[in-house]
Amino acid sequence: MELLFCLCIHGLLKMSFNLKQWSWVLGSFAMLALFSLSRDDHGSVRTPPVRRELRSVSRRDNTYNQMLSKTDNQVVLNNGLVQLTFSYPGGDVIGIKYKGIDNLLDIKNQPSNRGYWDLVWNKPGEKGGVDKLQGTRFKVVRETSDQIEISFTKTYSRSLGNASVPLNVDKRYIMQRGRSGFYAYSIFERLKGMPEVDMDQIRIVYKLQQDKFRYMAISDDRKRVMPTADDRANGLPLAYPEAVLLTNPSNPDFRGEVDDKYQYSSEDKDNKVHGWICKDPAVGFWIITPSDEFRTAGPFKQDLTSHVGPTALSMFVSTHYAGKEVGMTFQDGEAWRKVFGPVFIHLNSAPSSNEYLTLWENAKEQLVEEMQRWPYNFTQSKDFLSSDQRGSVAGQLLVRDRYRNKRLIWASSAYVGLAAPGNAGSWQKESKGYQFWTEANKQGYFLIKDVRPGNYSLYATVPGFIGDYKYEANITIEPGKEINLADLTYEPPRNGPTLWEIGIPDRSAAEFNVPDPSPTLMNQLYTNHTDKFRQYGLWERYSDLYPNHDLIYTVGTDNYPDDWFFAHVTRNKGNQTYEPTTWQIRFQLNKGANPGNYTLQLALASATNAEVQVRVNDWSANPPHFTTGLIGKDNAIARHGIHGLYWLFSVGLRNDRLQEGNNTIYLTQSRHKTTFDGIMYDYLRLEGPPQE
Repeated sequence: MELLFCLCIHGLLKMSFNLKQWSWVLGSFAMLALFSLSRDDHGSVRTPPVRRELRSVSRRDNTYNQMLSKTDNQVVLNNGLVQLTFSYPGGDVIGIKYKGIDNLLDIKNQPSNRGYWDLVWNKPGEKGGVDKLQGTRFKVVRETSDQIEISFTKTYSRSLGNASVPLNVDKRYIMQRGRSGFYAYSIFERLKGMPEVDMDQIRIVYKLQQDKFRYMAISDDRKRVMPTADDRANGLPLAYPEAVLLTNPSNPDFRGEVDDKYQYSSEDKDNKVHGWICKDPAVGFWIITPSDEFRTAGPFKQDLTSHVGPTALSMFVSTHYAGKEVGMTFQDGEAWRKVFGPVFIHLNSAPSSNEYLTLWENAKEQLVEEMQRWPYNFTQSKDFLSSDQRGSVAGQLLVRDRYRNKRLIWASSAYVGLAAPGNAGSWQKESKGYQFWTEANKQGYFLIKDVRPGNYSLYATVPGFIGDYKYEANITIEPGKEINLADLTYEPPRNGPTLWEIGIPDRSAAEFNVPDPSPTLMNQLYTNHTDKFRQYGLWERYSDLYPNHDLIYTVGTDNYPDDWFFAHVTRNKGNQTYEPTTWQIRFQLNKGANPGNYTLQLALASATNAEVQVRVNDWSANPPHFTTGLIGKDNAIARHGIHGLYWLFSVGLRNDRLQEGNNTIYLTQSRHKTTFDGIMYDYLRLEGPPQE
């Protein structure tokens, strides 16, 4: 090639060209020179240096480097801080490389059991199954110098029969330059004509390396070094498989403790950030959920967070602490579409193992940043709407209760929300649509912003007052518009003046007597903790505290924090047999001359296979004077929740059933198949006859 250059130059020097001709000749030589330099000594084409940099997955200065590479069975994203490896075309996260750790995920697990979406489903009347939502197609949705979004899709076909949930799924992942982590979300879609199905759980699961991630954090007062999965495997299962007594743990400090993943549940309104810390090197893995709009059943719905594994969960749909009635049921041919997420998987690090707790503080700071950026404006799905495509609602909520105050009362700290149109309180069982909630200020003012367009009912629940509020008309949200409502007034259920009350109307049994656990069944995290109700086996303590007779509460003498047991449960007779229990409320009554009837307001915080029967001054009345009938499947007693679904019964009591002087109301929990059958009371109030 060099010889060819020399001969050409020698010949040209003997020729005569004008300026234009010389320009053409020199340009041709430049192209020939570039062609020469692009080949190696063997004549093969070399990749130009610039092109080689574009194909790189590393970041150097501000040069644009592609973040994506792909093989026959893997897709890799790398922004220079984090490297993600996905199965292809399934879309499972099989590797996360960060800060010198080749894989944060458990390499002892099969690749399909490290980071994945799954869905629990069944056809009505048939046994359920789990679909791991494996993709069959992959594509790059969009790639720029600062961000890449990829997609793994799964398309339903009737030919698959019962092997696949009747649903189309588009799993999306987003990686950005300079951001230590990645975003995950999915679009779920049912087309017209798809067969009927029940879907009870949708989640993302990440299983981390057991020998590295030993410290778990859920909140400022719930964080600690945790046992291992091997410790659980070597322990003693208790009343149900999730609860294990640690008998021979690797860390002797855990010997004699109980571990149960349900002990680490949180209400959705508080379930914003949780995860795990590796101390050496100091690395954190966090799931950040900046919004609840895509979750189900309202702000008080409880669900799993992180637990021994080490496992970190992002729960979108579940029947936990509620029962199957909050699952999603689709009729034959019913169409539906919903976006779950995005959630942010945040990775962080500290300079030394001594500073590992700063990782939790940083995770909370990252949560604030993600909440400020919500709703995100960088997602590429048309189904996820940015802020300018959404609307808002503002107003003030007041309470009218003339037996408490002749003037209107501020609905201080009320939770006000938009959810699918329905009856008052229906939001706690609604799961197909989006919900948007906020907490009102002290004066009851509220602003619900960034609401997706659509038709909603406006609901509220006010601490200190029983029942549920619903605005009289449906509300239509339009993009870019704010609706300012006139003053709203909630009139809670009330028929007469308060004669006595037990508890605080707040949809929870936390104010009642939650006993200490058995010394042999403790979780040290909850020793002297405000969430003592998360200890294992508290239902069994009822028989210890009331060995000879059931609970008797005397109004005016007893006080509910000490004398009202938190759960009305069965009595264990031994040999796995149980009997109903009957509680008594004894009180004095000065009936006066008013001939009107009385009302017992009976608010329940939880019910599981239960029936509350009410009798007045006659414990053997048959039928009872009132019964709830069989209610509830939230299983909150067994799963260490202080509440499940909310129930309210306004029980009318005829005047002639009550007498001057001494009276007794008998409350019988009559269902008794298991130790977990029972209820938790929220609040009880006896109201006198109406007054002018």
